[in-house]
Amino acid sequence: MARIIAALALGAALAGCSAIKLAYNNLPEVAYWWLDGYVDFSGAQTARAKDDLIALLAWHRETELPKIVAALQKAEALAPNDITPAQVCELAADVRTRLVAVAERLDAPAAALAVTLSETQVQTLARKYAKNDADYVKDWVERTPTQQRDKRYDKFLEQNEDFYGRLDNDQRDLLNRLTAQSMFDAKRVDAERRKRQQEAIVLLRKFSAEGTSAADAHAAIHAYVHRIAEPRPGAWRDYQQGMLEEGCRYVATLHNATRPEQRQKAVQRLRDYQTDLRDLAAK
Repeated sequence: MARIIAALALGAALAGCSAIKLAYNNLPEVAYWWLDGYVDFSGAQTARAKDDLIALLAWHRETELPKIVAALQKAEALAPNDITPAQVCELAADVRTRLVAVAERLDAPAAALAVTLSETQVQTLARKYAKNDADYVKDWVERTPTQQRDKRYDKFLEQNEDFYGRLDNDQRDLLNRLTAQSMFDAKRVDAERRKRQQEAIVLLRKFSAEGTSAADAHAAIHAYVHRIAEPRPGAWRDYQQGMLEEGCRYVATLHNATRPEQRQKAVQRLRDYQTDLRDLAAK
């Protein structure tokens, strides 16, 4: 359950309750600098990007935070008891819905900025993609299957212990076995990442070459986002669905192996997240 909850409550910001508020309130500035690292905004683009990100946060605070709290309440109700993979997948669907809602909200401002990008900025983006791809290859593709498994195990262990508290030896053994059985395929993920990146580069160059209007770019970006969120039938979609179902099974299996005091820690953690998000929504 820990990975699902982490996504629900703004991912890495869940390192601690106060961290949620700090990270959330600084999202526009942090997101701007992250995006600027990809395209190197001009002065006019900088002002527009910052305004758009501030507006996005205001919308998210008012519209999305209450929905995230509701999802956390559902998770809290499940946490004291054994759970099924179907229940975990229902929580995962809530996560996906919230992520898609943010992506759709970004469609229009992203399109307005995309049609102003120069060829130099597109080249900057391509170089950033290439660097990220090289990092991914080094971190994952070039590792042996055993090294990949160990890296994923360490990551999952940290996430789950942050949520439940220290896992005992039997629980760690279970997590290790589940990780070893995973269908995770780093080469497949790498290939799909590169395909989507190339698609984005081609799209941006088309906007520039054809003088695409913001309205037409909006439609194209919307379609691109939904191709990622809902891939066409085929090998990649099958892989994604397989990984989702695997994750739901594994989360349920590990959760059902936890002790009552670990589940109570999870309940309290979920309540703390809700308190912080309600405070943020009230501002």
